[in-house]
Amino acid sequence: MRKTKYNQIIKYITEKITRGEWSIGTKIPSQRELANLFKVNRSTVVTALEELIADGLLETKIGKGTLIANNTWTLMSVTKPINWAENVTLGLHKASMKMVKDINEAEAKKHYIQLGKSELSPELFPLKDMKRIMGKVTDQISSLSYEEPKGSIELRKAICSYLEKKGIYTSPSSVLVVSGALQALQLISIGLLRKGSTIFLEKPSYLYSLSVFQSAEMKFQGLSIDQEGLIPKEITELKTIKESAVLYTIPTFHNPTGILMSEQRRQELMKICEKEQIPIIEDDVYGDLWMDTPPPAPLKKSDKYGNVLYLGSLSKTLSPGLRIGWMVGPESVIERLADLKMQTDYGSSSLSQKVALEWLASGLYEQHLILVREQLKIRREVALKALTKNLTGLATWDVPMGGFFIWVKIYPPLKNKHLFEKALSEGILINPGNIYAQSSNQYIRLSYAFATIEDIQEGIKRLGKIIKTLV
Repeated sequence: MRKTKYNQIIKYITEKITRGEWSIGTKIPSQRELANLFKVNRSTVVTALEELIADGLLETKIGKGTLIANNTWTLMSVTKPINWAENVTLGLHKASMKMVKDINEAEAKKHYIQLGKSELSPELFPLKDMKRIMGKVTDQISSLSYEEPKGSIELRKAICSYLEKKGIYTSPSSVLVVSGALQALQLISIGLLRKGSTIFLEKPSYLYSLSVFQSAEMKFQGLSIDQEGLIPKEITELKTIKESAVLYTIPTFHNPTGILMSEQRRQELMKICEKEQIPIIEDDVYGDLWMDTPPPAPLKKSDKYGNVLYLGSLSKTLSPGLRIGWMVGPESVIERLADLKMQTDYGSSSLSQKVALEWLASGLYEQHLILVREQLKIRREVALKALTKNLTGLATWDVPMGGFFIWVKIYPPLKNKHLFEKALSEGILINPGNIYAQSSNQYIRLSYAFATIEDIQEGIKRLGKIIKTLV
């Protein structure tokens, strides 16, 4: 059996090399990862790697791990091959943090209990209605040509009608359909801001886990938060960097803390940003996910000068797979970013736009939200009870009024990396707080949105046991 597994490891690595999937300079998976993949002891992996090193296909470098040194053709050739491993580090866009990459990869594996995933459970996906709508849309299709640069005019009209219920009155010409809010941020980073700009944001913030603005050579300036949201007066104290600055904020059910910015704080923030002429990017993708009472109106409702770029999406409320979101802003901004979007992908999916239109225009989206809010409230209570039962004395947390997340502070001084790895080995995927700010090393972002109710209970139970073993 050991010999069979040993040969499988040899075959797996050599095929990756000969097919060009692992080019010269590529770092191969760790011994632990290979051992888990093939369900063998690390000694079996070590023996296989030693043979490949002896054959000249692999090499080990201190601090870098085990790398591809040659391929079968290079061993017989004097021509130096292309080192893609070096080339992939030369691009303008920075790579994700290693822990973020690990999380992204693990989220695709179904055997983990997902306690960090920012996505609705498949149990809440309106499969029956979605099939019916897709069938209706398909029956009506006469062509699937590219849509207008700003997106389907019918969808933009429907978005305007939907936003009126939030107190936001705008025209289709001021709406850009995007492939999710993340694409809106990418377009803003390359189309509106110059190198060296400062991004004000809550600390911690979801934006720290991305490299969108850092890749465009911009810097972050974190702002403190309390139970009412970010503290606006800190902006006035940072006079030296306000020029060429923009504020990114998630005022409603903040990611990762779940905080809901108060109405008074929103008005204070708007006044300060208007006075200091600091544009605002308002990310409102969780705004519809309230549970107890509706949240205060978006910042955009109070915007009289076109100071706020407002982002919304169906990814958190309906389906991430549709890849449909929107940005609302001054026409000049929307036209500029629509042009950039056309250069990037020639417009969001025509089919997805037609499906999104049907959801919004038919009233089914509002009906769906009622069900989602009810189910999230149940899941939130399950998570809070499990936390009380298993983490009392080990952690503290606040009760979110909406959204997906509970921001949990672990009392014992644990390193996020150790807790993350230990949890992963026990079949639990969590989002450590330090990916949202280095200063949040004692926190984890716990999501009650994706896992089943049984998995939420079991996952938090295991998490409590893990923390006890690490203190």
